[in-house]
Amino acid sequence: MHPATSPTAGMPAGRNHRTPRTRRRFLRGLAAVALAAPLALGAAACGGDEAADDGPVKLSVFWWGGDARAKLTEDALALYTKKHPDVTFEKTWQANQGYFDKLATLTAGGNPPDLFQIDDNYLAEYAGRSTTLDLTSFKDSGKLDVSKFPKSLWQYGVVDGKLAGVAAGENTQGLVYNKTLLQKHGLPEPTTGMSWEQHIAWAEQVAKKAKVPGTQDPSADYKAFWVWLRQQGKDLYKGTELGFTADDVTRWFELWKGARDRGATPTADVIHEGNATDITKQLVVTGKAATSWVWANQMPDLKKNTKDELGVVAYPGDPSAQWARASMYWSVFKGSKHRDVAVDVINFLTNDPEAVALLGTDRGLPSNLDLRAKVSETATDPAMKQSIEVESELAQKFGESPQVPIKGHSKVRSELTKAAENAQYGRATPAQAAQQFLAACKSAIG
Repeated sequence: MHPATSPTAGMPAGRNHRTPRTRRRFLRGLAAVALAAPLALGAAACGGDEAADDGPVKLSVFWWGGDARAKLTEDALALYTKKHPDVTFEKTWQANQGYFDKLATLTAGGNPPDLFQIDDNYLAEYAGRSTTLDLTSFKDSGKLDVSKFPKSLWQYGVVDGKLAGVAAGENTQGLVYNKTLLQKHGLPEPTTGMSWEQHIAWAEQVAKKAKVPGTQDPSADYKAFWVWLRQQGKDLYKGTELGFTADDVTRWFELWKGARDRGATPTADVIHEGNATDITKQLVVTGKAATSWVWANQMPDLKKNTKDELGVVAYPGDPSAQWARASMYWSVFKGSKHRDVAVDVINFLTNDPEAVALLGTDRGLPSNLDLRAKVSETATDPAMKQSIEVESELAQKFGESPQVPIKGHSKVRSELTKAAENAQYGRATPAQAAQQFLAACKSAIG
């Protein structure tokens, strides 16, 4: 799995790389989707039975990723063609940066891919513009089999009652810790189920004995904030609105101010380093903190950057607040003339034993739990086996999935970092930073 599952984080360059346009041009492109989509969908509706493919089909597929992902995906698609000789593929992929820029351009320009990769930053937005095909009927008929998926995983693709995307892989929040450091100093390892206060007290103990801050300060980390909110009976979003108040954010920021004051976390400058999305800069591998707050399936990439042994547990608090998150999705363009074939390809990529074995864990842990177990049995990477084992264990504790993030989610994430760093550096009190964050969020979601 690449260090980040979203095209908002760094990945190796691939073919068809395009220089990203400005945010303004990007928004113009997305706005055009609203005009282009009805026309395209109308044309598709007029076609009626055109979706029933009786002859040769050429299906266009678009995804982001690096060279390694491209090779794996192309091999899996070639396997599909081998089993279905009448279906071939027009494959396009590119590096993460500018991917959604190009997807918006293709969609608005009347040349959308039949099948495309998307993540939870944009799924609700594209579904809201009637760009994605509702896959519910395919799921209900069994043509798209999600019976072996964790329930909360496939549900995390539902937008306004419609199944807008199918998880290409799974991840969940993971607290990764330096096992070697703890063993060296005779310190206990963190455990799933410890409370937030217990975690901070443990981190303070680590800092005093090992002379290394026990934990990265995650107040800028949206996924940590999200889990904490769910443990308070709240959520990140509720319908089209925010699911939390300024008081909630203040409590969150105050929790971590207390941890910083106790020396359980690094100083603001070092916390800032850890706030970077680059997995190679996570404090647990740079030796500047004993733990980092990541996605559990990033363990192999973390391990590549340290000689120390690492462990991973759930985030503090009740683990049922976590869920099986889609690392990314496969979606079908609603106006596709080959939607039946496109859906069958998704079903193949997620449920065919040979295809799943080929793809491995590049897009996250296999969504199909039975096939995930088989991948685990054959995995040669100890860190990946550990990641699979931990996520499989946590899957027994997962709660219901939250709703897919709403439009403006990417901005909400970046504004949390900005507000949290204002509190971390002492430029604002927790309450002031919370008010700033809430105002910025309301502007972001419109």
